[in-house]
Amino acid sequence: MDTMLAKLAVLFMALTAASAAAAQGFPAGPVRMVIGYPPGGSADFVARVLADEMTRGLGSPVVVENRPGAGTAIASDAVAKARPDGQTLLLNWHQAIVRALIKEKLAYDPDSAFVPVSRVATGTTVLVVHSSVPADSLRELVALAKANPGRYNAASGGHGSAPHLALAQFEAAAGVRFTTIQYKGGGPATQSILAGDTQLLFATSPSVMGFIKSGKLKPLVVAMRKGSPAIPGIPGSEEAGVPAFESTFWFGVFAPAGTPAATVRRLHQSVTAALAGPEMRAKIASQGMDATSSASPEVFAEELLAEGPRLELLVKNLGARVE
Repeated sequence: MDTMLAKLAVLFMALTAASAAAAQGFPAGPVRMVIGYPPGGSADFVARVLADEMTRGLGSPVVVENRPGAGTAIASDAVAKARPDGQTLLLNWHQAIVRALIKEKLAYDPDSAFVPVSRVATGTTVLVVHSSVPADSLRELVALAKANPGRYNAASGGHGSAPHLALAQFEAAAGVRFTTIQYKGGGPATQSILAGDTQLLFATSPSVMGFIKSGKLKPLVVAMRKGSPAIPGIPGSEEAGVPAFESTFWFGVFAPAGTPAATVRRLHQSVTAALAGPEMRAKIASQGMDATSSASPEVFAEELLAEGPRLELLVKNLGARVE
């Protein structure tokens, strides 16, 4: 027994030394941060400002690579198959959403393909209506929708997107039903409501704030119970009259499974340091989001385990899928 314990101790020390050595050699060149979203959206913005700050902290370039499509499964698959050395990272939401959206077998295992590094930012959406809609408050919109079920068209930025989930959660909480029209992204969805083809939209605040100020769109609620400090002046759901409604989203950094623990900790420290400065937090707030780094990779992992079943069930109940 003593011999076995001694061998295990030697093996543990060897693995620890190997992990530390790998971390000392990291980064060994440019780091790729892959995202499953197109350029121009909130995820792309967060990835690029984070990459700039991490470049300074790591002393090596962090380059953003956009690989949109298949509900972020294309980007996720690329990172899952990358060498687990910390040089390739994924910025994404919860893999439970991808699994629920892709009914066929994924090319990677979303439960074991990644090691969590840190949450980066948490955000929410704003419900806006076209100026022609005869409702100036959320209570008035709910009354209007109940009196005219299915009459009003709601634009959505795509199956399983944060605006789509927010819309579904709002319908359930308020007891109303709209006719949902799916668009390929938030940009086309916003254009549809501006053209009057749709009448309401859950959107990230930067995409609609200019139209709110010009009077083309009316904001009725922020999809959080108490509102968001990043989106001042628009009531949260409690104040607006639907206290059971809340819908947030977030982005986090992940590394391929098998990445040395010491490298994961180095990456976590880099993300945390990048998000600590007031200028960086202000940049993220400009997108209607709050910088929310995780206390540790382990804490982030625990949060993912707790949140996964709820998100997967929500997407399945929507009947959303990516072909």
